[in-house]
Amino acid sequence: MGLQGLCRLMSRFNSYKRTNIILQHLKMSNHTDAAAEVLLERKGCAGVITLNRPRFLNTLTLGMIRQIYAQLKKWEQDPKTFLIIIKGAGEKAFCAGGDIRALSEARNTNQKMLQDLFREEYILNNAIDSCQKPYIALIHGITMGGGVGVSVHGQFRVATEKSVFAMPETAIGLFPDVGGGYFLPRLQGKLGYFLALTGFRLKGRDVYTAGIATHFVDFEKLGMLEEDLLALKSPSKENIADVLETYHAKSKTDQDKPFILEEHMDKINSWFSANTVEQIVDNLQQDGSSFALEQLKVINKMSPTSLKITLRQLMEGSSKTLPEVLIMEYRLSQACMF
Repeated sequence: MGLQGLCRLMSRFNSYKRTNIILQHLKMSNHTDAAAEVLLERKGCAGVITLNRPRFLNTLTLGMIRQIYAQLKKWEQDPKTFLIIIKGAGEKAFCAGGDIRALSEARNTNQKMLQDLFREEYILNNAIDSCQKPYIALIHGITMGGGVGVSVHGQFRVATEKSVFAMPETAIGLFPDVGGGYFLPRLQGKLGYFLALTGFRLKGRDVYTAGIATHFVDFEKLGMLEEDLLALKSPSKENIADVLETYHAKSKTDQDKPFILEEHMDKINSWFSANTVEQIVDNLQQDGSSFALEQLKVINKMSPTSLKITLRQLMEGSSKTLPEVLIMEYRLSQACMF
């Protein structure tokens, strides 16, 4: 090969190399956009938050919490933003809670990150509760732990037949935080105490019946509901409520199905009115029914310390404001972690 041929070959090689580098950068750019943990978009009259970790059931990270909080505050002051919608990417989960793996790693290597995570998550929970704009959580799919925290304190929560609610923290040595000490004791009777101590899962319309959701909408109508909300022109809170109520009234899935705990509520109210975990256990043993023994079996698998903390947390929280509860829960979280 002569010198000219070699030069042409090198030129083609360099051109190929440059093209390859450009393509790699484009791929990386696309991956970065696609892999954003949370999407924050203005659509129509609304600010839309999409939790975007479907492979990890949209579990929350500290970075996501910081982005959501900052944007929430901006939208709250924006005269062109009339409502805020939060939803999860994919069809499996709204948000399955905090990123447990990251928590576990941070516990051993980065204690400050743990402090920041709990503090900033609770600050976000409070900001959602006090938000001056209507806040609508579309809680389709798994909604647990931290996912409850970024939904239940909002003005409107929409469940579907695929919704799954639980506060499973007593099984992992923690307690139902993110304001659980506030909203759980305010559910009907002693339902919140039962849910907190056993981690019992509510599904579908039961999430609405229990008072966790404010509305129930068939999943097939959820996309249309969002479109109609986004299309509203300078809506008032009443306009938004009317749209939600219209979709709720049209949704017939499991409409006539009784609440899963309905036949047990009188006993739940009796068993879980005790002031100690030991007395609750005694109540379940003395009852001896299959449902009572099933709950006893569950409770016996939970962390004994977590059970005691949780019962006291709910008893104290029943007479506190949400900010007071979140301060209490932050102190508890740090005591449990270190």
